[in-house]
Amino acid sequence: MTGPESEGTQLRRAVCPGSFDPITNGHLDIIARASKLYDVVHVAVMINQSKKGLFGIEERIELIRSVTSEFGNVQVESFHGLLVDFCKQRDIPAIVKGLRAVSDFDYELQMAQMNNGLSGVETLFVPTNPTYSFLSSSLVKEVATWGGDVSHLVPPVVLEALSRRLAKD
Repeated sequence: MTGPESEGTQLRRAVCPGSFDPITNGHLDIIARASKLYDVVHVAVMINQSKKGLFGIEERIELIRSVTSEFGNVQVESFHGLLVDFCKQRDIPAIVKGLRAVSDFDYELQMAQMNNGLSGVETLFVPTNPTYSFLSSSLVKEVATWGGDVSHLVPPVVLEALSRRLAKD
């Protein structure tokens, strides 16, 4: 066997962490770009016990698996606790984060420095596609809740799930 799976060759791994409640086209853009740079991209769906999300963790995981299935090298799972522990358990040396604006950088730089100090894990910052520079899951939920059109902001399967969920409320 040849290639990255052959004996003695270590797979290049990275993680794209987030709450993904729901996953947006902006998230998907960062994951797609990371999947071209790494052999395996782990999408880590954060479990935050203190927040009630619109979608449950398993729903988010299924939505992400659905919209990333075409990449072939994306693995989706949940995590609770420190991201660096998730990375250590899976031998992941890099975190990939999208940056929308300078305000993101201030917070993310602190997190990157803390993560590196705790475990040596590196953080790669990927500038967001300008099309998605304003986009967040919170904004999508708010606009959709008030009947606004978010069809250009989320993948079709996510739009369907959003419509079903908001129709129940």
